[in-house]
Amino acid sequence: MVIVVIHNSDVCFSYIYIFSRTNFRVNQVFINLHIGHCQRGIMCSSVYLQSQKGICKLYMIPVRHFRWEPFVTLSSVETGRNPRKYRASSVPTLQDSERSETLLGSSSSTFDGMSDFEIQLQELFNEVKMMIKTGNENDAVDLLQANYEAVKEQIEAGARGIEVVALLDIIALGYMALGDLNIVDSVLDTMDGLLDHIKDGEPLLDSILIHVASMYSTLGNFKKSILLYQRVTEIWECKYGKNSAFLLTSLLGMAKALGSAGRVTKAVETYNRSIIILETSRGAESEDLVVPLFGLGNLLIKEGRAAEAESIFVRVLKIYSKLYGDTDGRVGMVMCSLARAKCAKGNAVEAIDLYKRALQVIKDANYMALDDSIMENMRIELAELLHVVGRGKEGRELLEECLFITEKYKGKEHPSSVTHLLNLSASCSRAKNFVEAERLLRTALEIMMKAVGPEDQSITFPMLDLAVTLYQLNRDEEAEELALKALHIREKAFGKDSLPVGEALDCLASIQVRLGRDNTDLLDLLNRILRIQERELGFESEEIIVTLQKILVYLDKLGRKNETFALQRRLSLLTRKYQQAIRY
Repeated sequence: MVIVVIHNSDVCFSYIYIFSRTNFRVNQVFINLHIGHCQRGIMCSSVYLQSQKGICKLYMIPVRHFRWEPFVTLSSVETGRNPRKYRASSVPTLQDSERSETLLGSSSSTFDGMSDFEIQLQELFNEVKMMIKTGNENDAVDLLQANYEAVKEQIEAGARGIEVVALLDIIALGYMALGDLNIVDSVLDTMDGLLDHIKDGEPLLDSILIHVASMYSTLGNFKKSILLYQRVTEIWECKYGKNSAFLLTSLLGMAKALGSAGRVTKAVETYNRSIIILETSRGAESEDLVVPLFGLGNLLIKEGRAAEAESIFVRVLKIYSKLYGDTDGRVGMVMCSLARAKCAKGNAVEAIDLYKRALQVIKDANYMALDDSIMENMRIELAELLHVVGRGKEGRELLEECLFITEKYKGKEHPSSVTHLLNLSASCSRAKNFVEAERLLRTALEIMMKAVGPEDQSITFPMLDLAVTLYQLNRDEEAEELALKALHIREKAFGKDSLPVGEALDCLASIQVRLGRDNTDLLDLLNRILRIQERELGFESEEIIVTLQKILVYLDKLGRKNETFALQRRLSLLTRKYQQAIRY
């Protein structure tokens, strides 16, 4: 086995692995108004010129998590002891790196239940973590790359053992901590074939399988994640029994991956199995039940089973209230989840009341900072709900509070304020206060341009919203100029046949209709929009209906009625299809 080691004075240090029960999480809060956010389920405003009577969608604060689930060593499972924590070595210098050598094999001697190899791996992971924590990311990359190159040489030479896989696992975890998912994917690909040759009884294998399954889940490869979770579950079932609490890590990871893969029935079954194991081993009111109950409740909401989700969150609320009292911040967090379930059931008034009480409990308990992204999203959710029920003034006050908090803690021109400026402008537009909406959007656009530059695709979101607002103020020439600029930026960023470009074209077409632009040019524009929608959304998507209606109008204006028959038939079939869908 090969591990690159760095010599410092007379002490030999090797870097990376962790066998403890600690969760490691790297949180990154960021604003990036990219079309890809819509695909990840983050709410974004769409650009439409026609009056909207439906929900006023608000931007949410995206939060990205890199998470490793809790795991234990074989020694700690068998003996009941916690693994010993080791002090990380000093950060190596370039000169140290140049004197690197490889460690071929490891001693069979153990220290506090851990082999030398495990200790070396743990120290390697600790060192990478320390480098990242102290801002020495380049050193961390160099260290990981050195180990990666060394282990690839060993693989080419025929190495296939558990030591190779364990080191690759650590390298992948290190790159995951750095946020370099492309390299993580490459390392996991290298591991893929090797894991199949490792027998289930090998030491360290179960921990490795848990790590790799979790990383595959983070990368969105749920099929491989599920298979690995199943394998480690079977290993632990043979070792500890089918009702052992040691199965919980793999079962909960597998349940989450199953839900993300759309295998809802199996995911619910796996969550319920975890709950039964915990109820049996730790009691029906154990705090440990909170994690699987939350996972199950969130999945049920996602699947439209709000009534079941409500009962789940009521149970969690009772557990936390009994343990910590009604004024604890954790109780407030559960109340927010319960509010989401009630909202999904259609009980908007109850949901609003719960949200308000929850936010007050969290604030009074000082459970999290006022500018925490989770708190911001709760306020935005409540503000959106208030707009839905016609209480826009209260919703705007909440959005103004979000903006005030962000400006107070981060500064008036911080990019984080853009989200709140856009939400406030949407609220003002809904209330027909287009003058104030324009002011807010111009402020947002100015902040974004300073932050990312005048040609970045991110600025097209406030830019198109501003074009719509100017259209509402009958300032059509200004609106057209902005829409054209947004269109050109998106064409360059996403390609001329992309969905973001189609959205910009739709906005531009509506503006140019009122400006009285040439009908032939407008028809060409609409046909281009139709082609993009067909390519990106499908030939039978609902969005195509409006575009077909507009094309038929302009064909009629141009006297090209012979071209309308096939389109009219297509429009009729699509309209009938979606009317039936609504009916059922």
